[in-house]
Amino acid sequence: MEVTGTVKYIGADDLTLDLFESQYPIPHGVSYNSYVILDEKIAVMDTVDKRASEQWQKNLKEVLGDQEPAYLIVSHLEPDHAANIGWFASEYPKTTIVCSAKAKGMLPQFFDIDLSERIQVVAEAEELSLGSHTLQFFMAPMVHWPEVMVTYESSEKTLFTADGFGTFGALSKDLPWITEARRYYTNIVGKYGPSVQQLLKKAATLDIARIAPLHGPVLTENLGDYIEKYQKWSSYTPEESGILLAYASIHGNTKEAAEYFADLLKAAGENVELLDLTRTHASYAIEKAFMYDRMILAAATYDGGLFPPMEDFLHHLKAKGLTGRKIGLIENGSWGPLAAKKMREILETMKGMEVVEPQVTIRSTRKEADTKAFEALAEAMKAEA
Repeated sequence: MEVTGTVKYIGADDLTLDLFESQYPIPHGVSYNSYVILDEKIAVMDTVDKRASEQWQKNLKEVLGDQEPAYLIVSHLEPDHAANIGWFASEYPKTTIVCSAKAKGMLPQFFDIDLSERIQVVAEAEELSLGSHTLQFFMAPMVHWPEVMVTYESSEKTLFTADGFGTFGALSKDLPWITEARRYYTNIVGKYGPSVQQLLKKAATLDIARIAPLHGPVLTENLGDYIEKYQKWSSYTPEESGILLAYASIHGNTKEAAEYFADLLKAAGENVELLDLTRTHASYAIEKAFMYDRMILAAATYDGGLFPPMEDFLHHLKAKGLTGRKIGLIENGSWGPLAAKKMREILETMKGMEVVEPQVTIRSTRKEADTKAFEALAEAMKAEA
């Protein structure tokens, strides 16, 4: 597959992996992207996961023929992009490995071979000529590992972004980018918003015609739309005015209260999305929390504490660093309601989370006597004018 006449795609789809990073469901698979730049000096842009080694090596050989690359550019050492570095180094013994200083120090952790004499460390904004193509390197630490760098090719205005602008979903599925890009970003990169902001500032100085990530499609049109999404996600700015109503119900009574409250909010003109934390993977819940400006958390008390599906969601949310949301609480308890207290304790350890009053407490089941409390919470959760 061609990216341009001189930039070839040699990556591979993986439609058999069930969990990305052993934790994120990928019902549409994933792609491991790698590229070759053909010039007087040939550069290979990253390798792929060991699961795709055979296909990648075949693709590489088809593009190279009997030529030996001058450079292997290593932008990110995570195994889904770097697993074939050892094979490549053995297969092409004259190739120079180009990477950041941090990557050079980390390479021996992954490969029990001495590559030190073949490594060329590049610094911020350093350039490397291939002939008619010129590569320029920009460090991107903690997007989302410390050794990451991105590469700008100036003649064809292509930015190779490592995991930046990546998405779940195999290329053969031909999904719209946004389908899985938000979930990918919020769960994989979400914690590192300030680092992404720094990278976006560097990218703003470049004339970019296409973005080539290590997962997902090469982006060539309406690049401003993708960059705008990254600006919002990395600054924790909501995309939509709306309420995520996430609930964790044991026997269905907390669920009924959540559905009742959702209807109440919708009747007041609010945009509401209901989400059952007992049946929805946390990665989808995290995505929705980033998307909306407000949340209602409804949970049962369990074993003198918080029902685990809600506790798990909140710990994931804290780990991803989400901030700046207005939150309302609904708790259920038959003899000693403690869910709201436990939710507050977690939320208080997070930055910028505004928990509004009143909280709603139901005893086992919602009753007509609870109506005023629900109405008061709905009023408190109104969108700001």
